[in-house]
Amino acid sequence: MTSVAPAAPPGGSPEALQPSPPLWRSLGNRVIALSLVELQKLRHDRSELYTRAIQPALWLLIFGETFTRLRAIPTGNIPYIDYLAPGILAQSALFMAIFYGIQIIWERDSGVLTKLLVTPTPRAALIAGKAFAAGLRALSQVVVVLALSAALGVALTWNPLDLLGTIAATLLGAAFFATVSMTIAGLARTRERLMGIGQAITMPLFFASNALYPVNVMPTWLRWLSTGNPLSYEVEALRGMLLGTPARLPLDFAVLVVALLAGITTAAMLLPRLAR
Repeated sequence: MTSVAPAAPPGGSPEALQPSPPLWRSLGNRVIALSLVELQKLRHDRSELYTRAIQPALWLLIFGETFTRLRAIPTGNIPYIDYLAPGILAQSALFMAIFYGIQIIWERDSGVLTKLLVTPTPRAALIAGKAFAAGLRALSQVVVVLALSAALGVALTWNPLDLLGTIAATLLGAAFFATVSMTIAGLARTRERLMGIGQAITMPLFFASNALYPVNVMPTWLRWLSTGNPLSYEVEALRGMLLGTPARLPLDFAVLVVALLAGITTAAMLLPRLAR
């Protein structure tokens, strides 16, 4: 008995006439779907959002109020607590994103990552979906910091366009640092090593930026480090939009986008190593 292969659909059939979706649209749909899956997990455990609100509150209430009274850091005509608020916003998003790689290690241990890797979804889409999910989580810190700032009398702008730009900068910054965390996960491959490396680089990233003090008061070597630190460009963009200070917004956003693309590429290359 001879088996007969199914005939191809005729040229005029709907199957043959229907074009395949463009690659960019397919990739974008997968990134959005993965981001939504990650956010669904947050609905079942919101304790992280509440505990993460404590840290920016402590920085603004204690550090900000104290140094505003001391006038120890020159910030021109801007009160120090106003100057500090955008930096604490960026710092809070950094601290949420830099340990995001723990989740992907957990997925490796539970077998979820292996199942994801055998799907047609590109590795870059997997990383991008998780990175943007981390960025969306970090947007909760925008609400927290803005609410605290308003309560403390910080003179922030409430222009809708500036607020949208603030959301975009925070999202890009957190997504980039999430890719850094996933890159570390691909190298370290264990939660303990990732925690150790994450703790070792978090504070240097924070202090080697303009989050706490202006660049012009830094020693020369620290200025060079700040110039290569994406967190500095995120803080500069946030200050420019929220306080109206001088900022190079096209450059700031360009650096964040390029850093994010580089982070997605590097983490995607290391993803198979993590799954072994």
